[in-house]
Amino acid sequence: MKKATHQQTKLHNRDFILRAIFGHESISRAEVARLTNLTRATVSDVVNGLLEEGLVQEVGKGVSIGGKNPIMLNIVADSRYMVGLNLAQDKFVGAIVNLRGEIKALVELPVPDDDGKKALELIYQILDDLVEKNITPIVGIGVGAPGLVNTKAGLVINAVNLDWQDLPLGKLLQEKYHLPVSILNDSQATAIGEFVYGGRHAHDENLIVVNVKHGIGSGIFINGRLFQGDGGGAGEIGHVVVQENGELCRCGKNGCLETISSARAVLRQLGMHSLDEAKAAYEAGDEKTLRVVKNTAHYLGISLANLIGTLNIQKVIITGDMTRFGTSWLAEVNNSMRNAALARLSDNTKLELGTLDFRGCILGASAFLLLENYSLLFKQDS
Repeated sequence: MKKATHQQTKLHNRDFILRAIFGHESISRAEVARLTNLTRATVSDVVNGLLEEGLVQEVGKGVSIGGKNPIMLNIVADSRYMVGLNLAQDKFVGAIVNLRGEIKALVELPVPDDDGKKALELIYQILDDLVEKNITPIVGIGVGAPGLVNTKAGLVINAVNLDWQDLPLGKLLQEKYHLPVSILNDSQATAIGEFVYGGRHAHDENLIVVNVKHGIGSGIFINGRLFQGDGGGAGEIGHVVVQENGELCRCGKNGCLETISSARAVLRQLGMHSLDEAKAAYEAGDEKTLRVVKNTAHYLGISLANLIGTLNIQKVIITGDMTRFGTSWLAEVNNSMRNAALARLSDNTKLELGTLDFRGCILGASAFLLLENYSLLFKQDS
């Protein structure tokens, strides 16, 4: 028991130090010790192990604040790779990603709606193509899937557009590719992508990322950790009714947020085939388009007000297809949110557009593999 406790402490220290190094472009051993509150001897011992593993490298000398110039460290970005999958609405996109979130290879294929078997075959095809790129070592596969997902079980509980019900996607991929696999909702994956790679978030920050595409969902970070709720569906705001007796939703209810504020809803209401067409009409001042787009912002703002009233998280980011309507659309969402929320809460809430496109889901799905611990990066824990 004593040995196990020592081993756990050793692995905890290793992950703690790795997290500090990951969080900086370059950092000295002394700064790592200061940030982690670990002794310099402990840091030095762990760093030596990371150097031997090829995960960390020395990159020259830094500026001295007294005494010798410190030797700086950084992560070796191409020492390990992950695969990220974005199982988006009209196409599946897969990529090999390095430890700094750089995409090294990418494959995308169109996907037909309502054919779950073909959709699964497309995933295999994408993964086969990526594996054949011979970019190694790949240490895991992360998947952002639409619909309701049980991450712990690796189960897609319900993805209406793909006709998936209780699909054990994690188990299927793990058995086929013999790699660790994580499955999470695509909006939660996008939230991780924004949180980790958006470039402006503290590691222990609270954050809501709302993903507005053909469907609508959100990812919630509390104290720097993704909050999924008891069943994994926290943030599933697209299928909450906001308009009684409204349009029939894919989920079977009427008046869900998705039926009003999603990209799919906009195209249906306007009778258009692409958001580019809708955006052009919006920018030209077409009266009907302005009215429809403003209505999407109104109901989305009300839903955000409910999130703010429930969670009181003061930073909200919106990503997805609807963001192409730009800052004027965001201003409408913002006004609606503030009108619907308690002023003392909404006054301190900052609403902004995300910085990542479709890559957010890919990067987030791959990053999720390492969020809790870094054991996948090592051949064996020692």
